[in-house]
Amino acid sequence: MKTQAGIGRRAGALIAAAAAVGAVVALPGQGAAAGAENAAAGRAGAGNAVAGRGGAGNAVAGRAGVQGAVAGRAGVEGALPPYTFDSAAQRVQGAASSSDAVELRTGQTYRDTLKRNGKVYYRVNLDQQNAYVSVVAVPRAGGKVEYGDGFKVSMQDGSGTECGYQQANFSSSEYTRPLAAYARRIIDADSSTCQRAGAYYVLVERESKASTDDWELEIRHASEPVLKKAGPTELPEVWASGTPGPPAGGPQPRQGGSGVHDATSLTQGEWRSDIRPGQTLFYRVPVDWGQQLFATAELGSSATGDEYIGHALVLSLENPALGHVDENTVSYSGKPATLALDALRPVAHENRSSYDEATNGMRFAGWYYLSATLNPAMAKEYGDTTVPLTLRVSLRGNAKPGPGYDGDPGQFSVTADDKEAAEKGVSGAQAASGSDSMRVVAAAGIGSGTVLLLGLGGWTLVARRRAAA
Repeated sequence: MKTQAGIGRRAGALIAAAAAVGAVVALPGQGAAAGAENAAAGRAGAGNAVAGRGGAGNAVAGRAGVQGAVAGRAGVEGALPPYTFDSAAQRVQGAASSSDAVELRTGQTYRDTLKRNGKVYYRVNLDQQNAYVSVVAVPRAGGKVEYGDGFKVSMQDGSGTECGYQQANFSSSEYTRPLAAYARRIIDADSSTCQRAGAYYVLVERESKASTDDWELEIRHASEPVLKKAGPTELPEVWASGTPGPPAGGPQPRQGGSGVHDATSLTQGEWRSDIRPGQTLFYRVPVDWGQQLFATAELGSSATGDEYIGHALVLSLENPALGHVDENTVSYSGKPATLALDALRPVAHENRSSYDEATNGMRFAGWYYLSATLNPAMAKEYGDTTVPLTLRVSLRGNAKPGPGYDGDPGQFSVTADDKEAAEKGVSGAQAASGSDSMRVVAAAGIGSGTVLLLGLGGWTLVARRRAAA
C-alpha cells in the first residue's frame, strides 16, 4: 500500500508539472493579450490539474482551464496591451539633415520617435544588392486621426533622386493603429538611377492633418541578393483568382501577438482569437515561391446590441520586408461580418515589374504579416469586452524553387524551421529566442494529454518493476 500511495503521489505531481509546462509555453507569446481574468482562469485550470491527482478527469479539466487562458475568451477591461517592440531594437535619433544622418545597418532593428509634421533622415551604405528599409509607425492608442493622415518613407541617392517610396495612411478607417511601409533601392541593369554602391538616405516624413501626437517608429533594414541570371519579367496573363473554400478542420485557438516582433505564426487553417475595441493583433504566415495566400476575417455575433459600426475591422497584409500589400475593412451590426483580402498573385520574382501595389508586394517568399484592428467605437455600443475573431488562411499551389539568387536569400525564403513554427504557433519572438524555446514549444505540441499518458505509463512501469522485485 505504501508503494501504491507513493506512486500515486508521484503521478499527481507529474500531472501538475505537465499542466504547469503547458501554461509556461502558452503565456510568452499569447498570454498578455488574454488579460488578467484569463490568467486567473489559467491558474484555476492548473489548480484543477493539481486536484486531478485522484483522477484523469480533473487533469483534463485543468488542461481546459489553461487552454481557456490562452484562447483569451473572457472579456476584460483596462488598458489595452501596448505594441510589442523588438526588445533588441537600438534607439536612434533621425536627423533634420541628410548630412547628419545616423547609419542603419543591415539586419538590425531600430527605434525612433517622429514628431507631428516631422521629417527625419537616416543613412544606409549600400552595395550591389537590393535594399529595403521598413518603418512601422505606432501612434498613441486612442489618438485622433483623420482621412489621409499617415507617413511616407523614401530612399534617395546623394543627388536627391528618389529610388523608391511607399506611403501609408488611415484612409476611411479613422482610428489609430500601427501602419507599415517601406522604401527600396533595386538593382536593375536597364536603369541608370540609384545603381551605384555607396551612401543613400532614407527620409521618413509625416503627412498629418489632425494628429498632434508623436509616433513611435520601428525601423528595419534588409538586403536581398540579386539573381545569378536574369529571369522572366512578364506577368502571366492568366492566373487563378478564384477564392478557395474555407479550410477544413474547424477553428483552433491561436491568439494573435501585439506587434510584428511577436506575431503569432499561422499555417493554412481556421484560427480563433479574441480582440478588444482599439486592439491590433498580429500574425505571420510563411508563403513560398509559387504559392498564393488567401485570407478572410470574421467577427462573431453579439448578444448585446445591433448598432451599426462602419469600418469595424481592418485586416492588413504586409510582405516579408514589411512593405504594405493590401487591406480591407468591414462594418458590423451585431451579426457575423466577414471580409476578405483581394485575390493575390502567386509569389514570384517577376511580380516586382507591376505598378499595382498588391502585385508588386508579392515579390518574394518568406513570412507575410497579417494585422487585424477592431474599431474603438465598438466599446461604446457593445461594451469594452472581447469580440470573437476568426481568421481563415488558405495557401494554394505547391512550393517552387527560388529564382536563383546570387547568395543566401536570408529572410526571403521559407525554411523547414519556418514551416514547423507555423504548425506549432510559435511567435516571431519565441523563434528568435533560440532553439531551446523551440524545443519546449515542440514538446508542448505533443499535447498535454499525451505528456500525461506518457508520464503515467512511465510510473506504471516503475510500479511493475518494483512489484516484480
